[in-house]
Amino acid sequence: MPRAPSLIELGRVTRGHGIRGELKVDGAPALIEALPGIKRVVIVPASPHPRATEHFGALVGFAARVRQCRLHQGAALLLADGVDTRNDAEALRGARIHVRTSDLPRLDAGEYYAHDLNGLRVIDVAGAEIGELVDVLATGANDVYVVRSADGERLLPAIESVVRAIDLAAGTMTVIIPEGL
Repeated sequence: MPRAPSLIELGRVTRGHGIRGELKVDGAPALIEALPGIKRVVIVPASPHPRATEHFGALVGFAARVRQCRLHQGAALLLADGVDTRNDAEALRGARIHVRTSDLPRLDAGEYYAHDLNGLRVIDVAGAEIGELVDVLATGANDVYVVRSADGERLLPAIESVVRAIDLAAGTMTVIIPEGL
């Protein structure tokens, strides 16, 4: 099974908010909801920035301690060390906010981050190969797993009646395919 990336992208800074240097961060709902539990982020500016001197693989940015983070109208408002004014925040418009996977909050049993699931071998309850999980789509009711095989892509709802077991150590997800899918 592929290893989870050491950095994952949580969202993008769309603008500054207020006068204290808050960054408005938009992204996938599940990741934005995780942001208030995160204590450190990596900020990768969209344009040259004086603090962007650290290399994180192919990315160049800077690590910052999160002073405060709150959810607001479907986005996260993030206060980070070194971003103290509205001008500081506006200079980071378009920046990508990443987090080290080791800094993500722990999830309850049976809950997974999308990056943990991508790359799983998807099999049916009889052990027959169905394909590889290549993406997790966030929808209103439940997530949808995109499973790719030689026959194309199949969309599976992430619900208990379909997903019977997930074994990260074995790199497998066992499913029951409903009729019509």
